[in-house]
Amino acid sequence: MICERGRVVAADDNALWVETIQQSSCSSCAAKKGCGQGLMNSLHDGRRNQVRVALDGQSAGDYPIGSDVDIAIPESALLGGAFVVYLLPLLSMLGIMALVAQWYESDGLAALGAVLGFLLGLMAVRLHAWTSRNNPRFQPRVIGLHKAVASDVMTFVDPR
Repeated sequence: MICERGRVVAADDNALWVETIQQSSCSSCAAKKGCGQGLMNSLHDGRRNQVRVALDGQSAGDYPIGSDVDIAIPESALLGGAFVVYLLPLLSMLGIMALVAQWYESDGLAALGAVLGFLLGLMAVRLHAWTSRNNPRFQPRVIGLHKAVASDVMTFVDPR
């Protein structure tokens, strides 16, 4: 399980909206300026992400707005998602390009086949995301609640 701590910012009937803050590890990395991720993090360090976390039979009242929770997602879901997002378009691009190059002697048509294969791969990624959007295997889960310390005073503004 890959775990992350976040703060509950909203609650639905059967789900929580949890805000996490992206932590940058660039300060401890040896590559420093030779990495594109370091450049991107310097532009927007501490970016906030909101994640919808389904409640499996739990009550949203157990997690008050502003409370800190630990959420987790299985490693297999993350690895499978990375495979689909990165490799599927690449493999479909190479496959369609190879088929077109085998049938026709034109490099232009092979390049066109590569573009078509890449676009088909992107469509397959989108279709996979749409068909598996409610699959509980790919959804993050709440695994812990952190009680607020009495000295901490926080004010939250409802975004609605």
